[in-house]
Amino acid sequence: MAATTVREVMTPSPHMLDARSTLQAAAQMMRDEDIGDVIVIDDDQLCGIVTDRDIAVRAVADGRDPTETRLGHICSRDLVTIAPNDPAEHAVELMRKNAMRRMPVVESGKPVGIVSLGDLALDRDRNSALADISAAPANN
Repeated sequence: MAATTVREVMTPSPHMLDARSTLQAAAQMMRDEDIGDVIVIDDDQLCGIVTDRDIAVRAVADGRDPTETRLGHICSRDLVTIAPNDPAEHAVELMRKNAMRRMPVVESGKPVGIVSLGDLALDRDRNSALADISAAPANN
């Protein structure tokens, strides 16, 4: 049975770092927690998201120093968010429409989770190739 709300499919308690944190701090968190994204906050408010790909493409490829470059300088800021009580199908629609792989889940202005394509694939069709990949153990 497919989830009816985003809360049922999201990953709760997203990993967050302050916008003044370095890329190195984000990369270390991603490695240590086996995640591909970090929510970026500024004064306890959602201000962006940074992915492992953002670090590679927006920073390392441009020769930026990961020990000096701040997350606030490279994170994606024009975010589409969703509420935890919204229908899971709405998450699918928003991700499809906006070509997104991950979407912050926000309640009362605060990030409370993150929903990914993999989360939705596992919920919708456990036999799909994306669900298989998402459920596979990390290849550290």
